Amino acid sequence: MAKAVRQYQAGGPEVLRYEDVEIRDPGPGQVRLRHVAVGLNYADTYFRNGTYAVPMPSGMGVEAAGVVVAIGEGVTNVAVGDRVT
Repeated sequence: MAKAVRQYQAGGPEVLRYEDVEIRDPGPGQVRLRHVAVGLNYADTYFRNGTYAVPMPSGMGVEAAGVVVAIGEGVTNVAVGDRVT
């Protein structure tokens, strides 16, 4: 099972939860990545504290680089094995 830092409400660092998340097969137009690097920056604090509204639950790290490991129906611009950011 994969792990993720998630939040269910806006607030300080105390709202963050480190938890198990289910990894499903990608749906139409989606891909699944094996993350190699995830960037955390100041905008992530704005998402966490509610300055920038995001749908909940939400996660940390909206910038990433990785390798495509699965593609959903209709995906034509990347292939399994491609490195993406």
